[in-house]
Amino acid sequence: MQPRSLSTRLLVSVSILLILFFGVTILALDFVFQDLARRAIQDRLEVQVLALLSASEEDSSGGLRPDQLAEPRFDHPGSGLYGEILRNDGLPSWRSKSVIGTGIVFPEVAVGERRFGELQRADGSTVLSLSMGIEWQFRNGVMRPFVYSVAESLDPYYAQLNRLRGRLFGWFGALMILLLAAFAVLLRRLLAPLRRVEHEIEAIEAGDLTELGTGYPRELLGITTNLNALLRSERERLARYRNTLGNLAHSFKTPLAVMRNLLSGQGRELPVARQLDEQVGRMDDIVKYQLRRAAASGGTGLGTAPVDVREALDALRGALLKVYVERRLTCELSVGDGCTFNGDREDLTEIAGNLLDNSFKWARSTVRVTADRVVSPAARRDGLRLVIEDDGPGIPLESRAKVLERGARLDERVSGQGIGLSVVRELVELNGGVIDIDQSALGGARIEVKIAPI
Repeated sequence: MQPRSLSTRLLVSVSILLILFFGVTILALDFVFQDLARRAIQDRLEVQVLALLSASEEDSSGGLRPDQLAEPRFDHPGSGLYGEILRNDGLPSWRSKSVIGTGIVFPEVAVGERRFGELQRADGSTVLSLSMGIEWQFRNGVMRPFVYSVAESLDPYYAQLNRLRGRLFGWFGALMILLLAAFAVLLRRLLAPLRRVEHEIEAIEAGDLTELGTGYPRELLGITTNLNALLRSERERLARYRNTLGNLAHSFKTPLAVMRNLLSGQGRELPVARQLDEQVGRMDDIVKYQLRRAAASGGTGLGTAPVDVREALDALRGALLKVYVERRLTCELSVGDGCTFNGDREDLTEIAGNLLDNSFKWARSTVRVTADRVVSPAARRDGLRLVIEDDGPGIPLESRAKVLERGARLDERVSGQGIGLSVVRELVELNGGVIDIDQSALGGARIEVKIAPI
């Protein structure tokens, strides 16, 4: 799984913060609206109670009833506005026609008490009611308690609340999208220098550039300047290292050649001369091995272009066919499209050259070379799988680990110092790969090198 980009992480983080912020804001506005709406309903109910009080007249039964209703909804069933005047014996002195069939039961309250709350209708819906206990003085001077109650349906309130919530979600959703779009544009501009660093590093890996460019923001100058210094010092170090190794190799070759010539002049049949010649040969092998081992780059080819595998293998095949022309061998080459080696050209030449040379030495008639890409979705650069087979005697199972060791040779009659495969193994490991020896379908050895994607 490929890790998410910094832009994606920032956008996700900002989205979460905006959702939390707008969510809290919507909850706060919803709470404020509910509180204000209930207060408004309570104020309307108080006005309705006062209107009933001002319109109340004494009747012949000793009760009270409004003479003229200022609010016509009291006379319409299902209007959503309900009223009642309750006597002290618990019986209604007056009930509005709108109460009929609703099942609303108003509470009894004491004189001077006000009760505001919710009541249930018979159908389960909710109404908001206000009950007020008063004491009425009749014309004959008698004081009697009454309870004035009014109620209003909450259906319009809930409908208005749902509309508000829908609008809030719509407004804040649109606002969040606009803010995220603006933030994405701003983030793209702010992170443009980082994308430029990424592209220039990829160009350096491909060998198109040698250093990062200039003109970066102050916050990135430390990174780009130090990285350029590191690239320069690494190139200079590698050049000095290889020059020193080349000089060391030439310095050793001449004294060793002189020593061997002197020994040849003294006669190799002498025991001392044979022993010295053997030690000089061992010194020569050790020097060659260490120089070839130390010269291995073992890196990812930073600052160098990917190596065309087909071109490199073609060149090696042509050279070896000329060297072993008298053996009349056939070398089959199959390279996949776009197959490259993301490393040092000398590393690939050393790996493929040693393996091909061994196959040409041991093959009876045919050598087969196959190369293809190793692809991984999470990797920036492809890997390489290289398979070299021959129809020779093969490598016994018990000897496959031994031949990868320095100085190991299965047949002393075949020329060589026995260091080629050990260098191949170390080069493959330095490049993050593995080497495997098996039996080929051709009858001989099959050696597979797999360099993992990076």
